Amino acid sequence: MRLTRQTNYAIRMLMYCATNGGRLSRVGEIAAAYQVSDLFLFKILQPLVEAGFVETVRGRNGGIRLKRDASTITLREVVTVTEENFALAECFETGAQDCPLVDSCSLNAALRAALDAFLGVLGAHTIESLVHDKSFMRRRLGLADPAELAVAV
Repeated sequence: MRLTRQTNYAIRMLMYCATNGGRLSRVGEIAAAYQVSDLFLFKILQPLVEAGFVETVRGRNGGIRLKRDASTITLREVVTVTEENFALAECFETGAQDCPLVDSCSLNAALRAALDAFLGVLGAHTIESLVHDKSFMRRRLGLADPAELAVAV
């Protein structure tokens, strides 16, 4: 199974917010860090808000931040919110009755087991586990160190 670009960047947005330590992140900053368009990330943002992963703050100093702790957001949750289709073969799709074996096919059972294993592995990983080395992540994403921000205030 190949995840869509939308899912890839949804996870990256959540990683950015988790790395930013509860501070508001602007979509433009995230887009610049990942070298993608703001419009693309705005499109991805809505399902993340609806799922309760992030919250938005409007206004001049607004932005987005995680609504839930990064340790409680699993990759499985994000993938199931952002992916439209988990059909590994035609027979997974609703109404696909072209095959006479659709109700008793061993291939169908094997593919379902593979999908369950895939989702199970994703369920074992959280956004927090992806950003465990926050110093490295901050450097790579161009984010200020919280210690530097405390000195600046």
